[in-house]
Amino acid sequence: MERPVRSSVAKDFETTLMGRRVFLRNLAAAGGLAAFPSLLAACGGGESESGGAGGGSEAAAGGGSEAGGADIGTVTVGSNYSDQVPQDALAEVFSSFESANAGATVEVNTVDHNTFQEQINNYLQGRPDDVFSWFAGFRMQFFAERGLATPITDVWEEIGGSYSDAFREASTASGEQFFIPFYNYPWAVFYRPSVFEERGYTTPTTLDEFVTLSETMQSDGLVPIAFADQDGWPAMGTFDYLNMRTNGFEFHMSLMAGEEAWDSQPVKDVFNTWAELLPFHQEAALGRTWQEAAQSLVNKEAGMYLLGMFVGEQFTDQDPDDLDFFAFPEINSEHGQTAVEAPIDGWMLSKDPENEAGAKALLTYLASAEAQQTYLGSNPTNIAASNEADTSSYNALQQKAVELIGSAESISQFMDRDTRPDFASTVMIPALQNFIRTQDVDTITRQIEQQKQTIFTS
Repeated sequence: MERPVRSSVAKDFETTLMGRRVFLRNLAAAGGLAAFPSLLAACGGGESESGGAGGGSEAAAGGGSEAGGADIGTVTVGSNYSDQVPQDALAEVFSSFESANAGATVEVNTVDHNTFQEQINNYLQGRPDDVFSWFAGFRMQFFAERGLATPITDVWEEIGGSYSDAFREASTASGEQFFIPFYNYPWAVFYRPSVFEERGYTTPTTLDEFVTLSETMQSDGLVPIAFADQDGWPAMGTFDYLNMRTNGFEFHMSLMAGEEAWDSQPVKDVFNTWAELLPFHQEAALGRTWQEAAQSLVNKEAGMYLLGMFVGEQFTDQDPDDLDFFAFPEINSEHGQTAVEAPIDGWMLSKDPENEAGAKALLTYLASAEAQQTYLGSNPTNIAASNEADTSSYNALQQKAVELIGSAESISQFMDRDTRPDFASTVMIPALQNFIRTQDVDTITRQIEQQKQTIFTS
């Protein structure tokens, strides 16, 4: 889950990551911005004033890291933060780290999000950067258990108190920690309160109410549900919620683990429900990016949009209070709305890093409330993972997200994080796109099951 973006990166992923690097550093004593005329340009922000619990910690100064206060040197980072808002926010974080650690330099390779994910296996088996952005869940475990990442259990011995047991578990594979949670965010149905108020709409809690609202929006000349699947992953979120609401969280996770049959009636029920909802979705979804679909919501052409909270990145010039969300509606009363999709994004240490001590110092900083609040200060569309973060500065949307995730009985990570990467990318992306085109439930579920049996037994 993720949030791919379309960029002008034209070079092969491996060549890009091992070629030119984007340097994030302070160019003046006061801290400034530097832009590089590169396809992989990133900006280095000034020193952050973000504080809160954990701000100014020993880790931030390098004293709490394995580097032990010595010259940290150059740390290389492979980043999929390729959309402008998160890219700029991350630049501020790295700039703050450099400012707090004399002699430290963070070199960032920013690569188009989709390209990063599709080529990650080759990248990790080649000459990866010291640190790379990645995701919790099966996708983290998959590479950790194949020796393509370095354990950071020693880092967790220092920062473990900053995280809940749930975050520690999400960072663990084979009894060791391999992942630093940076933030998470919920998937929900987003809407503009001004549109609902103007037209007298009320937020639905059941599927019947959701359908009725969609019919009303359609008759009012609105696209009920903004929709995009050019990059293949957004439709996964729709399937996840329909399945968890129809068959429950445990069934969903068993299905993701290859333990349930995709051509079974419970799964067909999910696709049949989705087929009934598709007429309310924005047409030509396979030729549209998520950002373009979000603009339909921004421009009040669409009434609702099922996506992650990062949709707020597209509302930079809008009233910040004119974006809200509601939990995906109930379908089966046995399961209600108790499961929430809330992916965790973060960082990993590559295999055999060139600067392991420096990389661990950076990872220690990224685990701090200071680093996470610095990031959220420029991109408030997520929730800090550290339990020491000062949530009093959260906007209304972030506060509501905390409540939604906090009240969930079960939390999923997103289809392409809860199942095998090879199954998600090679089977589910084309299968869901084929479903959107044809709605041929029997053929699609049969083909998924056949391919699943091959992949999960390999």
